[in-house]
Amino acid sequence: MRLAVLRIVVLAAILVGINMLAARFHTGIDLTKEKRFTLSKPTTKLLREMNDVAVVTVYLKGKFPAGFQRLADATREKLESLRSVSGGKVVFKFTDPFEGKAEEEKLAISKQLSEKGIFALNLQTQNEDEGYAEKWVFPYALVQYKDKETAVSILENNKWVSPWENLNNSQNLLEYKFVAAINRLNQPDKPSIAYVVGHGETLGYTSYDLLKTLEANYKLDTFDLTANVFIPRSYKAIIINRPTTTFDDKEKFKIDQYIMEGGRVLWAIDQLFTPMDSLKRSEQFITMDYGLELDDMLFKYGARINKDVIEDQQQCLPLPIIVGAQTGNPQMQLRPWIFYPIFTPTSQHPVVKNISAVMGRFVSSIDTIKNPEVSKTILLQSSKYSRTEDFPVRVSLSLLNFPLTADMFNKPYRNAAVLLEGKFRSVFQNRLAPEFLKVLQDSLKRPFKQSVDSATSMIVIADGNIMENDFSQSKGPMEIGYWQYTETRFANKDFIMNCIEYLTDPSGLLEARAKDMPLRMLDSKRVKSEKLTWRIVNIGFPLVIIGLFAAVYIFFRKRRYEKR
Repeated sequence: MRLAVLRIVVLAAILVGINMLAARFHTGIDLTKEKRFTLSKPTTKLLREMNDVAVVTVYLKGKFPAGFQRLADATREKLESLRSVSGGKVVFKFTDPFEGKAEEEKLAISKQLSEKGIFALNLQTQNEDEGYAEKWVFPYALVQYKDKETAVSILENNKWVSPWENLNNSQNLLEYKFVAAINRLNQPDKPSIAYVVGHGETLGYTSYDLLKTLEANYKLDTFDLTANVFIPRSYKAIIINRPTTTFDDKEKFKIDQYIMEGGRVLWAIDQLFTPMDSLKRSEQFITMDYGLELDDMLFKYGARINKDVIEDQQQCLPLPIIVGAQTGNPQMQLRPWIFYPIFTPTSQHPVVKNISAVMGRFVSSIDTIKNPEVSKTILLQSSKYSRTEDFPVRVSLSLLNFPLTADMFNKPYRNAAVLLEGKFRSVFQNRLAPEFLKVLQDSLKRPFKQSVDSATSMIVIADGNIMENDFSQSKGPMEIGYWQYTETRFANKDFIMNCIEYLTDPSGLLEARAKDMPLRMLDSKRVKSEKLTWRIVNIGFPLVIIGLFAAVYIFFRKRRYEKR
């Protein structure tokens, strides 16, 4: 008897110990095809090098519909994985900020959280038992690390996919969002970047949201290319955004040598002048060439921005036009404007993986140039039903009055943004006089570099409007990618910020965005027709097996004692 009690106590102690170890050390074998439960190598490296504790507060606690509950469970599992790999240096808790609070307290809490970048979402549900219901939820987490904190949005809001796909994409991005937040808080200083000016670049109310967003994440300088002798190497990247005046050889030389020293560039270039204001006066205009004289540089690096305009019939923004008048008031109607294409990223590259559609305005096409030392990755393309129109392009509102058929758009998949990576060679190679090279060496102590020492990268976008925000007298500056006529938010800001992060962050954390985790939906028709069958298989069959095992066990046990 005493021995039996001892065995039970030992067994209970073993079970308790196993549970304690399982709660502390989160591990398992990832048998999924896409390795959805395996952390990327850059993530693992960052977590193992943490020298402080990160506290994550997740505001997603309570009773939710199946989709949100699945997101909450996935968040918990991901944080457990991060805690395990970091050796316990990621601590997390789930909380409902409205739990047990009065209405007055809820308003104060909402205001406090909104100041941290955490906003409530009105979740509307409907089921057979409870009917229609509303619940305010906060699909956010607050990450605190080294006396700093930042908000992380757990839920994606892509209007171009179904709610289930949104939830699935949200789960896919959990790893990247949490480790990117820790990485930002871990950096003692923000990376330095420069916004190049001096050639009529966008600077003012239409660049308000861009500059504000960049300042929140980087140490941002405005750098006058015409007033400085060279571009400092301290800049991790420079942005050349919609220049409108000609670059001379001196200014091109400064950019070229910055690149040869390992610098990285985000180009957003408009080749053609497209004055939309003219449409209000004369309902048409002819595009004009800016004459930037950057073609030789980009060609040498591996890309050519054509002097044309992409027209997309399948995916384009609507433009309001007057179609008549009633009782003296003009009647407006939205019509598809083929000059404003919408790009739905299909590339698997981390810069565009899992982001929503990006809107463009008067976008040119890009050709890649054969160069074995430079690899090219297409980031944005037009749809299957698109075409290009060469310079000069006549733009007229009369196009909105005529139906355009798919067969008229016979140049599919025009490139609009490309990533160039490799060992670039100088566009001034074998072009400089010996006297100039001597002055460069002796006076400026900056020897001419004919090529980069190690691979670097740049991103070329054939749209100078892609970073701009609209402005209204009543609302002020709007968000980048917001189309006010349909109140739709496109992923322009995400795309630009991903581009900058890819160019400036050597850790490679963007790799976590590239995981392909497909959403495997159930066949609703088969679910209904085979419901009983699978219930029997999943519930009845195991009970039958257990019953058979018990019967066989009792039978042999009875025979053994009968022999005795």
